[in-house]
Amino acid sequence: MKTRSNRSAQGLAQGLANGLARRIALRGPAFAALLVGFGSICASSVQAGSGDGYYGGQAEWAQRYDADPRLIVKRSTTPVLSPQTMAATEQAIETYREIVSNGGWGTVPSGQSMRLGANGAAVVALRKRLVASGDLDRSAGASSIFDSYVDAGVKHFQARHGLLENGVVGKETLAALNVSADVRLHQLETNLVRLRSYSGNLGDRFVTANIPAMAVETVENGAVATRHAAGVGKIDRQSPVMMTKAIDINFNPFWTVPPSIVRKDLIPRMQKDPNYLSDHKIRIYSKDGQETPSSQINWNTLEATNYTYREDPGDMNSLGVVRININNPYGVYMHDTPEKGIFGDDDRFVSSGCIRVQNVRDYVAWLLKDTPGWDRPHIDEAIRSGQRVDAKLSSPVPVYWVYVTAWASPDGLIQFREDIYQRDGFAPAAANSSPVPQLPSVAVQKAASVRTLDPMSDEPQ
Repeated sequence: MKTRSNRSAQGLAQGLANGLARRIALRGPAFAALLVGFGSICASSVQAGSGDGYYGGQAEWAQRYDADPRLIVKRSTTPVLSPQTMAATEQAIETYREIVSNGGWGTVPSGQSMRLGANGAAVVALRKRLVASGDLDRSAGASSIFDSYVDAGVKHFQARHGLLENGVVGKETLAALNVSADVRLHQLETNLVRLRSYSGNLGDRFVTANIPAMAVETVENGAVATRHAAGVGKIDRQSPVMMTKAIDINFNPFWTVPPSIVRKDLIPRMQKDPNYLSDHKIRIYSKDGQETPSSQINWNTLEATNYTYREDPGDMNSLGVVRININNPYGVYMHDTPEKGIFGDDDRFVSSGCIRVQNVRDYVAWLLKDTPGWDRPHIDEAIRSGQRVDAKLSSPVPVYWVYVTAWASPDGLIQFREDIYQRDGFAPAAANSSPVPQLPSVAVQKAASVRTLDPMSDEPQ
């Protein structure tokens, strides 16, 4: 797992250069490499502004790790859930059927990681692999040297697979390269079924959280308004696929520890460190609401499961400074996090089912845009107060948690993500192995009938 630091103005300039380089990579990778280098030279003179994926002038919020340069790069404004994406994915399937009929592609030998300057037979195999998938132009030749053409091609491939765009063929990139063309074709076919299940009226304003892509996007009038990196459920604590609505927001929330986390995490930690709860400002309450000292509980028995555990609000609260409540029967929600560094990781399967949202204040500002009294200054003021403040959306916003591991955009970019929950299988019928919600015309309206979360208890009722 690789973590990026220094989400500063340099990241913005380098990100912009990388983005332009990727767009012309297949036409002239050498020129693309020069653009990337230019980004490093001019980065020091660029000031980050306020926009999706980065912050400017908000050091007081300690968001240094909130912005991922991959999300600064300008992307298509086409939503993942859209007719345009479905049409582009259908075209991608035809492209991959042709690739498969022509024999697919070979594997790239494993061994030490490859990067700019490497030489050998493995580089020749890498070139052939990148050419086969359209990440490298055939005119780049068959040299055994890892040159700027190959570097640009690898970065283009990494961008399409949600990997760190560093041009280095390491373990994660090699694994993605060696997925066969046949598997990729079936992956596209499987996910087209999923995309078609969302072909109904999703709403003029809605949110999509794509779990395997670890990404959230807000959509308004058919175009993406903001994009956010996300932390999602671990393999053994998966985020659910569902259609729901965002109903209200808690600023500076308490966190009531769910019973499952009490059993799996809290009790074992208290057995190892009796000061764990006090160090993390977690209070214990008996059934009658009385605060109870941890010393009065036998942590080697199930006695601890008879109590309620609540973490005080603050910057280090497990939910961060914002929680977005959504109607659902799973007891999950969307929230901030004190661990901003996760948004620079390639692997963000880190939660117990909830979704952590990068640049969460931009996200809630979009959610509250039509709610009187909740413009950005009021949001910032509520957070600064350190006190629990609740905001009810004047119009609940549809939210879709989806599982889409392959799709294409109208510009021809074909995207793949790891099937982390192993729901794709190897045939189109495998789409039925994961929950694929159907979208009748009244689906959005019916979502509001699912049980709600009590904003004062922070627990499902």
